[in-house]
Amino acid sequence: MNKDSIKIFGLSSNKPLTKKVCDLLEVTESQAKTSKFKDGEMIVQSLDSVRGQEIYIIQSTNQPVSDNLMELLIAIDAFKRASAQKINVVIPYFGYARQDRKAKGRQPITARLVANLIETAGANRVITVDLHSAQTMGFFNIPTDNFSTAQTMASEIIDTIIKNKLDPENCILVSPDHGGLTRVHGVASYTGQITTGIAVIAKRRPEPNKAEVEFILGDIQNKTCFVIDDMIDTGGTIINGARALKEAGAEDIYLFACHGLFNGDATSKMQDAINEGIVKEVIVTDTIDIPEERKFEGLKIVTVSNLLSNMILSSYEKSSLTNVYHDFKDSLTKTVEEYLKEFKK
Repeated sequence: MNKDSIKIFGLSSNKPLTKKVCDLLEVTESQAKTSKFKDGEMIVQSLDSVRGQEIYIIQSTNQPVSDNLMELLIAIDAFKRASAQKINVVIPYFGYARQDRKAKGRQPITARLVANLIETAGANRVITVDLHSAQTMGFFNIPTDNFSTAQTMASEIIDTIIKNKLDPENCILVSPDHGGLTRVHGVASYTGQITTGIAVIAKRRPEPNKAEVEFILGDIQNKTCFVIDDMIDTGGTIINGARALKEAGAEDIYLFACHGLFNGDATSKMQDAINEGIVKEVIVTDTIDIPEERKFEGLKIVTVSNLLSNMILSSYEKSSLTNVYHDFKDSLTKTVEEYLKEFKK
């Protein structure tokens, strides 16, 4: 990589993740300044020249969602007008992705609106991590990649099983709903025989951020359950699911999610669930920079900086990421095989 010909900018939402990515790539982070007028208007200015260069903008559109989204759009426009050759937008957490269809009459499809805004602003490519639904990629008319954290989640699950010397026969992956089965199958392809089977929590949503558990499909009696979701917002839905698993006879429950939003009273809910023994541990990634006041005892944050740095490197070198995924899978498979041999002795 010619480190002088690539520019990586981290906007306001997730500076720590940008720093980790730049450190892994051994690239100096480029600087952009975001200022606000007294009435709240934003202006973004690049402090480094980008003329004729390929640039990467890292910005999650989490809370405050509209501010972070506007900062991203304004930055794209600024770089386009500064004659950047190619603008790659890296959105570790894509806000508004849940509004990908009309669930009821007279509702918007805001995910499509946001896609149109990003394109119109001047982005040449969009890179996301674990979209709420993969079909959101179809809202873009520019190249779009949605990278999965399945291998990151699987690695943590494998480490947890090995650390606690758990019996693979009693470890099961759990989808919090039918829609998340594809995500769980992706994790299962990495965990292999260190977990046994998949269970599903069937639920219905009477309104946003609320869910009612109807039944659990699968044998979770006396088993360690690894619940895998794409995000934890207010926490009510996934905790209700964990409570239902516990009442159905589950032994220990670990909650895994790519995006840790922890909005509203989610932090206190999570802490209460851990203190009551319903949940053993909560594991999320750093796609969102979680402030100290939203952290709690029993929370573990793992980084996606390796995934993003490999993605940026492959994009820059115009090479495939498939080999990266295969190498990682081979490494996990070897770890699983070694543990299974030791466990059976």
